[in-house]
Amino acid sequence: MEKKNIQDEDYFIAYASLEYWNDQYSKAKEILDKGLSFHPQSEALLLLKAKVNYADKDYIESEKAIKSILAIDPKNTEANSLAVKVKEFTSKNAISILYNYSHFDKQFDDDWHVVGISYKRATPIGAVIIRGNYANKFAQDGTQIELEAYPRLSKTFYLYVGGAYSNDVGLFPKYRTGVSLYANLPKSFEGEIGYRQLYFSNSIWMYTASIGKYYKNFWFNIRTYITPDNKNISHSYTGTVRYYTKSAQDYIGFQIGTGISPEENRNNLLENETFKLKTFKVGAEYNFTVQSNIFSVGTMYYNQEYLPNTKGNQFDITLGYTRKF
Repeated sequence: MEKKNIQDEDYFIAYASLEYWNDQYSKAKEILDKGLSFHPQSEALLLLKAKVNYADKDYIESEKAIKSILAIDPKNTEANSLAVKVKEFTSKNAISILYNYSHFDKQFDDDWHVVGISYKRATPIGAVIIRGNYANKFAQDGTQIELEAYPRLSKTFYLYVGGAYSNDVGLFPKYRTGVSLYANLPKSFEGEIGYRQLYFSNSIWMYTASIGKYYKNFWFNIRTYITPDNKNISHSYTGTVRYYTKSAQDYIGFQIGTGISPEENRNNLLENETFKLKTFKVGAEYNFTVQSNIFSVGTMYYNQEYLPNTKGNQFDITLGYTRKF
């Protein structure tokens, strides 16, 4: 009877799960390795191994287990979900350059150009990013410096903490701050709640919430920004769908929404009342990797009511390159 139990897959899953939830990661790994010696193709054992190593901050081993699962079943929902989280830790360093071009048919005479250069460092508690931005808007030049961090609090929760400063108010906010609490929820759901603050000549406070769901190779996300003031409450909504092709950094994405978000290169429009008028946006993005290089290309169309009952169109093209090392 004992021998039968030792080789039973469910026995190893239950025993290792118990140790995992009691934060006994070394014991859980030992049990999982023994179970995998009997059932090397077990997706359940491999997934639990990936989760245990992720919780124990052994991201390389977690990624190995995820790759083993996706080799068996590329549409494994939980493996795809965890792959996106683990990728933030497996490359110690990354340098990125992002270029955004905006053309307006009516609202502004001059095209906009924004270039951002960033350096990301993975640390045991989460990623830290420093970024410098250059903008040419309204035929004027400006710069901005940003700092962001994504500290892990537990198996379930992590934070986004960000801030930025610019001396070129109007092209950028004077400064901005933001904090979000993210939760990895059951059934491959994830949630977020937080705020963003932008200061031009006055502070604009925006409250954000989002819900995401992984399903096989897909990621679905709905996000809202709510901006209260003395007269009314402005709303922004964005829906995003991504289809992952071969890794966490290879995907095709589609986006549709209303309103202006503080994450966009058009956030300087939040300084005036235009963000309270009607805006519709739709776009697509393609991310792909070649060894340690990540390339991205995206496009976005906006239809903006920039004055009451007066609409104009905006066309954006975004190009990005990241080198991991």
